[in-house]
Amino acid sequence: MTFSPPDPEITWLVPGDPFPSTDRAWGARTSAPGLLAVGGALDTTTLYQAYRQGIFPWYSHGQPPLWWSTDPRMVLPVQDFKLSGSQRKLIRSLLRQQRLEIRMDHAFSDVIQACAHTRRKGQHGTWILDDMVHAYQKFHDEGHVHSVETWLDGHLAGGLYVVNIGRMVYGESMFSHVSNASKTALSALVAFCRTHHMPLIDCQQQTAHLASVGGTPMSRSAFEQAMGDLTPLPSPTWQFHPTMWTNLLA
Repeated sequence: MTFSPPDPEITWLVPGDPFPSTDRAWGARTSAPGLLAVGGALDTTTLYQAYRQGIFPWYSHGQPPLWWSTDPRMVLPVQDFKLSGSQRKLIRSLLRQQRLEIRMDHAFSDVIQACAHTRRKGQHGTWILDDMVHAYQKFHDEGHVHSVETWLDGHLAGGLYVVNIGRMVYGESMFSHVSNASKTALSALVAFCRTHHMPLIDCQQQTAHLASVGGTPMSRSAFEQAMGDLTPLPSPTWQFHPTMWTNLLA
C-alpha cells in the first residue's frame, strides 16, 4: 500500500489580498501540484500582480478562481524553437503567393473567443470561461494581452494570445480553423520575440507538442529569476513586419 500524505492547507483569498509566496504552492505528491491559492478577484490589477510573480489562473466552470505556480515550469526559449521543414516550406510558399499575412491585435476579441470555443480533440470543454474572456479583454485594453493572428486569403485562419509584461511573454491559448494556422502564428510569435530580444515564452504546462518544438521544463526558481530580469524592461510595440520572418525561415 502506498501512503499519500494529506494535501497541505490552501490559501483562500478575498479581493485585494496579496498572493502568498510561490514556495507555498502544492508539491508533486499532492492532488494538485502547483496549486497556490483559491478565490480573490479576476480583475486586471490582480492579473498583473499574478503574472509579475509567475502565477496564473486556471479553473473550471463552477469553481472559484484557482491560482497556480507550477514547478517545474514549461518554457520555450525562442532560440531553441524547432520549425519543421514542412512548416517552413508551407510558410515560404504562402508568403511567396502573397496569401499569408500576420497581424497583431487586429481581431483580439475574435481570437480569444475562438480559443474559448474551438473544439479540440480529446477535450470536452474549455478552461477559458466567460469571466476569463471578459477579464483578459480588459487586460488587453490596458495593453498587457496581445493576439498573434494568421490571416489566409484575407480571412482569420488561426491564432493565439499572450500576456506581455516588459520583455516577458506568457503564452495562453491558440486555435486553428485551417490546418497549421496556429503553428504559423506560433512561428510568427517566435520571430517577433527574436527580433525584440524577448528570450523566453512561458508555456505553463508540459505537453509533448511543446517539447517537440523546443519547449523545456525549468525550475520555478530559475523561471522566477529570468522573469525578474525581463519584466522591468520596456515592452515592445506589438506590430509584425514581414522582415521578421528572415531569421526564422533562413
